Amino acid sequence: MDIIVAVPTPSVLAATTATETIPIVAIAVGDPVGIGLITSLARPGGNVTGLSYSVGLETIGKGLELLTETVPKVHRVAILSNPANPFQPLAISEVNVAARSLGLQLQLLEVRGPNEFDGAFAAMTKERVGALLVVADSMFNLHRTRLADLAARNRLPAAYGTRDNVEAGGLMSYGPSLRDLFRRGATYVDKILKGAKPGDLPVEQPTKFELVINLKTAKALGLTIPQSLLQRADEVIQ
Repeated sequence: MDIIVAVPTPSVLAATTATETIPIVAIAVGDPVGIGLITSLARPGGNVTGLSYSVGLETIGKGLELLTETVPKVHRVAILSNPANPFQPLAISEVNVAARSLGLQLQLLEVRGPNEFDGAFAAMTKERVGALLVVADSMFNLHRTRLADLAARNRLPAAYGTRDNVEAGGLMSYGPSLRDLFRRGATYVDKILKGAKPGDLPVEQPTKFELVINLKTAKALGLTIPQSLLQRADEVIQ
C-alpha cells in the first residue's frame, strides 16, 4: 500500500510496529513526543506525521472544571480510564493537577473493556461519587450509548472528551473537534501522495475545540445548566 491512516493512539503504535517505511498519517494521537512516537512536532522524522491530540491534555482539566460548574456542590468525582491506551497516564496526571486546584477528591477506575463497565459503576455507587469524567478513548467512544445509559441509570452527571458521547445521551463534552482533525488529516494524505516525506511534515495540534451540552439529559438528572455555560456552548442538544 502507499499510505496508512491510523486512528487513534493504539492504532498508530500498531502501525509503527508493522512498518518503518510505509508513510503513516496519525490522527488524534495522544502526545506523540511524550510516548516516543516522534522526535519533535516540528520535524517528526521517520515515517509518521499527522495530527496530535496533545492539547487535549489541557482540555481534560478544563472538562473537569466545566463539570464542577454544572454540579457546583460535587466533592468527589470518578475518573473512568482505559489503561491499555498509553495516552491515558498523561491524561490522568493532568486531571490530578486540575482536581487539586478545584479541591476535588478523585476515584480512579480503570476498565479495559465493556465487560468491566458494570463493576466500575458499582464501585462509583459504593464510593458515593457525585459526578463522572470519562477520559477520551476509542473504546469508550465505541460503547458510548451503553456508558450514557449506565450514567443515567446511576444518576451520575458525566463529562466526556468527544461530542459523540453527548449525542449518545451523555451530559456534556469538551475537547478537540475530531471531525476537524479528520478533515485536516486529508491534507497530509494529499501531500504525501504528491511526494512529500512524512518525516518532513510538522505534526499539527488541535485548533478547534467544542463544548456540547445535552439539555434533555440534564433535565432527566434534575440539573439546571448555568446560563453562563449555555452561552459558551458550541452546541446545545435539546
